[in-house]
Order: sequence, then C-alpha cells, then structure tokens
Amino acid sequence: MSHAEVVSVNISLEKGLPKTPIAEGRLEPDVGLVGDAHAGPWHRQLSLLAMESIDIMRQRGAEVNPGDFAENITTRGLCLHTLPVGTLLQIGPVRAAVTQIGKECHAGCAIRQKVGDCIMPRQGIFVRVLNAGTVRPGDAVRLLED
Repeated sequence: MSHAEVVSVNISLEKGLPKTPIAEGRLEPDVGLVGDAHAGPWHRQLSLLAMESIDIMRQRGAEVNPGDFAENITTRGLCLHTLPVGTLLQIGPVRAAVTQIGKECHAGCAIRQKVGDCIMPRQGIFVRVLNAGTVRPGDAVRLLED
C-alpha cells in the first residue's frame, strides 16, 4: 500500500454544517473528536472522508475543501469507502475501528444545499476511537491487522 496520511482535522459546533480545519484534534475513546458536535458514546464518533472523494466533487465544478462535507478527518492515499466494517486503522497515535460506511443524508443539509450533491453519504466512513491521542495533518494513516 502507498503512503496514506491525514490531510486535515476538522471540527464544528453544530451538526449538519461544514467543519472548520484545526491545527490538531484530541481524540478520546467513547467521545471521538473532543469539542465536535458529533462527539459522544455512539458508533459514529469520528467521520473520515478521502481527499480523493473531495477531488471528484471539485472535478464536477464544486468549490469544496476539507471539512466542507462535515468530515472530522480528511485523508489521502487510502480508499476509505471500500474498507469493511471492523477494519482497524492507525491514525497518527490513535487506533480506530470502522463502524459504518456511508450514511443517510439529512434533509436540509447545508452541504447538499451549497454543493448540489454530498459525497459523504456514499464515500464517508465512521469509526470508533479506541485510545486517546492527538491527530494532526501529516500524520500517517495505516491499516492494522487484527
């Protein structure tokens, strides 16, 4: 596998809105990204979307950037939406388990209104955070063996 990495760490205070890139994010088990609207003890603690998916939207003429699809972590170099549920990932110092591929897009989603389409329901993934750590752009993303 080629080198995969974190492109952006993104946060928002409200659900359904684009997220803002931050310099680093603190990930905690049973929380996800500390301070994010989606944080909490459920199966979608943390959302990931590949930069390659954002690039597809850009090729269609959308002016979009990391965080615009409300993903917590934007990656490059790994085809996220093809990973099976249960896959273990190492994101910088943090281990995470894939819990869901894609999701239903909620009505009135600000992203769909802005862009006309949202790729997150088809190509975004969700993970559960297994250990605490701080994640930054440039951190490696690796698949782990069980």
